[in-house]
Amino acid sequence: MFAVPKPQQNYLLAALPAQALERLLPHLEPVELPLGKVLYESGGALRHVYFPTDAIVSLLYVMENGASAEISVVGNEGLIGVAVFMGGESTPSRAVVQSAGHALRLPGQQLKDEFNRHEEMLLLMLRYTQALITQMAQTAVCNRHHSIDQQLCRWLLLSLDRLPGNELTMTQELIANMLGVRREGVTDAAGKLQRLGVIEYSRGHIKILDRARLEELSCECYAVVRRETERLLPYFPLRRDS
Repeated sequence: MFAVPKPQQNYLLAALPAQALERLLPHLEPVELPLGKVLYESGGALRHVYFPTDAIVSLLYVMENGASAEISVVGNEGLIGVAVFMGGESTPSRAVVQSAGHALRLPGQQLKDEFNRHEEMLLLMLRYTQALITQMAQTAVCNRHHSIDQQLCRWLLLSLDRLPGNELTMTQELIANMLGVRREGVTDAAGKLQRLGVIEYSRGHIKILDRARLEELSCECYAVVRRETERLLPYFPLRRDS
């Protein structure tokens, strides 16, 4: 048995108008999200949306040859499955659990009904979607123009913002798949951060020791995404601890 996640643990659910949340509550189903679980595949119909509470989910684009790269991460600030209320019903990306935890699952039709019914909820969801698009666009730029070292710092910071503590469980192979780079590049970048005393890494376990230094070593992409997230999602308390 796992601890049942609560709607208040997802900041987007907590920010919904009280009447809208009350109507959704009977339909929210607690689910466990183990590491590596695929929530949906590219091109598949989206029948549910997921509101993570203490898990992180990566959205990946997968090429025909199997190569992949992450385009965004979603945690307790949002939801998985924006295509449901944007009218697409499917998406070319794959959603994979990056950090194990829990979520609340909701039938897509329930969300669409509420989205069309409540103007305040519609605005909130659209602002979240704009923040997600900003993250996707900045990730594309970062992957093209910045070093693996900088990309790893950005990725760690985005993940850290969506977790309650300073530790992540993630192998170098999985990080390489997320960033779309060779595993050796991630090994080298992680080794540099460890020698600088920024992280402690051992057997897939990453502990952030110096967040301030991690931000200094990251490219401007993290700051761009952070500013836009703070502007669009004032309900999401981005971390400033070290």
